[in-house]
Amino acid sequence: MAHLAPDPADLPVRQVTEAVQPLDLSPQLLALEQHRWQLHRSEVLRPTDTAETLLRRLGAQDTAAAQFLRSNAQANRALLARPGRTVHAVLTDDMTVQRLTARWAHDDSGQFQRMVVERVPNGFVARLESGELRASQRLASGVIDSSLFAATDAARLPDAVAVQLAEVFSGDIDFHRALRKGDRFSVVYEALEADGEPLRAGRVLSAEFVNKGRTYQAMWFQEPALGGAAPRGGYYTFDGDSLRKQYLASPMEFSRVSSGFKMRFHPILQRWRAHLGVDYAAPTGTPVRTVGDGVVDFAGVQGGFGNVVFIRHRNNHTTVYAHLSRIGVRKGQSVTQGQHIGAVGATGWATGPHLHFEFRVNGVHQDPLTIARINESVPLSPQARPAFASAAQTMRQTLAAASSLQLARAE
Repeated sequence: MAHLAPDPADLPVRQVTEAVQPLDLSPQLLALEQHRWQLHRSEVLRPTDTAETLLRRLGAQDTAAAQFLRSNAQANRALLARPGRTVHAVLTDDMTVQRLTARWAHDDSGQFQRMVVERVPNGFVARLESGELRASQRLASGVIDSSLFAATDAARLPDAVAVQLAEVFSGDIDFHRALRKGDRFSVVYEALEADGEPLRAGRVLSAEFVNKGRTYQAMWFQEPALGGAAPRGGYYTFDGDSLRKQYLASPMEFSRVSSGFKMRFHPILQRWRAHLGVDYAAPTGTPVRTVGDGVVDFAGVQGGFGNVVFIRHRNNHTTVYAHLSRIGVRKGQSVTQGQHIGAVGATGWATGPHLHFEFRVNGVHQDPLTIARINESVPLSPQARPAFASAAQTMRQTLAAASSLQLARAE
């Protein structure tokens, strides 16, 4: 036990009076008068933007800045000719430009570019800088109500992540026909940041998809480089089974099948005939990729196919990519799974832009949608098993946290 101090009421009270001389406020008032506010605003570039329209939407009234953007080639290319890019402006309180900044990353090098246009005493200067992208983890989850993209939009997932999610599970789930209302997903993905601001989405790190009551899980794992070989990465179940198949399920990222492998009434020949491939409807210019490793057997123009690429794979397998608007490979070139080989078009016998895709075994046409789901997977090497087990334990916990987001919203 400890005794308390004396009761405050029993303590003596002493009153102290002191005269205070107020400080001179003139310097502070002068500083306030001379202070200039900085106004910050960001806008996304539009295809029709000019120097004047961009500055007007940013709130600037600066003819000198507009003139500089028109005359400086480097600034013009970075700030006016790139729709979708975000421009950040710092303006003074008289609405003139102090600084304009745009950031972008055009490859997977881990670096980003920064264009800065800044006011100096005699006008403006433009400089191109580079920086390192920083990756942070983001969690999201959602429930299918009508379509995958509607659900990912509701979960505020970037489109690039939604496409990857469909790609990861494309060997097990037919996203064109097998989705059901009430199906749900959870995903952990990278957000790539430049100067502390999200610039674009990175890779899906782990994901779970429940389709018709069955749960599918996946995680990204990159095997350590051995013997000077390049490191190999891919998606695996948490038990270590690879989700990477010999062939991708589709020659394009998430797309719509407009005509399947069946008899159909040909729109140009005006008669019934067998459709020996699958057509994917997509806008002209949409990238087309090879579904598997192989060698280009033909790249050029061929009859009703128009611009077409034939790729020879092992086991006497051949894939065909027709009606292309452009071809990005040449005969004899080796290609790897997922590599872009051209773009969707409407060349040859085509009534509109689409990709005609065929799969042949020993020269005999097979249904591409069936082949994609029965081909063998690429296994994880025994040497990588310990590192994989450790990574899988961490990923399980992170994915569980992502799944709990949907549960919390439901409650």
